[in-house]
Amino acid sequence: MPERAHEIVLFGATGFTGQLTAEYMAAHAPAETRWALAGRSQSKLEGVRARLAAINPACAELPLLLADVNNPDSLAAVAESTKVVVTTVGPYIHYGEPLVAACAAAGTDYLDLTGEPEFVDRMYLSYHEQAKQTGARLVHSCGFDSIPYDMGAFFTVNQLPEGVPIELEGYGRVGGTFSGGTYHSAINIMGRLREGAKIAKQRREREGRPLNRRVKGKPGVPHKDAVAGGWVLPAPLIDPQHILRSAATLERYGPDFSYSHYIVVGHLTTAVGLAGGAGAAVALAQLTPTRNLLLKLKDPGDGPTEEQRARAWFRVRFLGRAGGKRVITEVSGGDPGYGETSKMLSESALCMAHDELPQRAGQLTTAVAMGQPLVDRLIRAGIQFRVVESS
Repeated sequence: MPERAHEIVLFGATGFTGQLTAEYMAAHAPAETRWALAGRSQSKLEGVRARLAAINPACAELPLLLADVNNPDSLAAVAESTKVVVTTVGPYIHYGEPLVAACAAAGTDYLDLTGEPEFVDRMYLSYHEQAKQTGARLVHSCGFDSIPYDMGAFFTVNQLPEGVPIELEGYGRVGGTFSGGTYHSAINIMGRLREGAKIAKQRREREGRPLNRRVKGKPGVPHKDAVAGGWVLPAPLIDPQHILRSAATLERYGPDFSYSHYIVVGHLTTAVGLAGGAGAAVALAQLTPTRNLLLKLKDPGDGPTEEQRARAWFRVRFLGRAGGKRVITEVSGGDPGYGETSKMLSESALCMAHDELPQRAGQLTTAVAMGQPLVDRLIRAGIQFRVVESS
């Protein structure tokens, strides 16, 4: 790739999560990193830059790029100016595609925070082949969705014997609140389940299966689990989809890989209430009037306070079995939705911009695109990857 003006451009820097990501970059990006802020409001970008300069005086000189998802030429200019584009502008099903298209065309690496399966599948169908040709790496879900899970599974697999079948179970538990943007994305996913299932089927037909290997998801059943430390519920989220795609690509996951994915709650009554609430939300999200009422319950610009974020935490445990070996691992950290998500996204961008990575292109998972270099970065940044038990 010819030298470009920037190494990383952060698009959506004026939003809630975008500002947190910008603050992390200001405090932790190496001094030589050439990065810039992008958004549609010059005055808001200038305000963010001024706040960043209080963290790091060098940020007073950060370039500001005007770009709007409704202006394809502005997005093309951003993509052509940098090695990596990072975007926090969601819901991605509404606002994400134009930037993916610009990056795929320009051969520019693209990172986002989406937890929306339909969006990821649509982008694969539309831009995977073009990105392979231009050398772009399109990497979705570079925050709490789905780095602790995808990279945690990668870390766990590497503790197990090679060349044998692997059974893996993942258990995610969080303490904290979520933003209006996350809430709106979730309601939109629920309201588009039929469309999402149709697009997922099209992707499966085009993608095919790995040759001479088997990779499968196991739905699991609700139960009380000692490894997880509570009651567990099967969770059909985007995280297991990324893990299974990593397994389909990387032979290190063995000739026969299976994965079950759960969320963890402390008590049976909580599990029953959560399941019932989720079912009601799905039902209400199917009709436009009730879906709009749900969306009005929380403003998309809302986010937790600094005090709320300071009390938040996450823990993801994995139970792996292979070749007679049993291992329990854990990935853990602080505020999952914001503090740690902005850290994960920033470290992913720095990894893509600076580290020696596998020569792959197209739509990739975090494990396939970055692998061990990203695990190493996350550990240095304070996210814990550890072996709890091995036998």
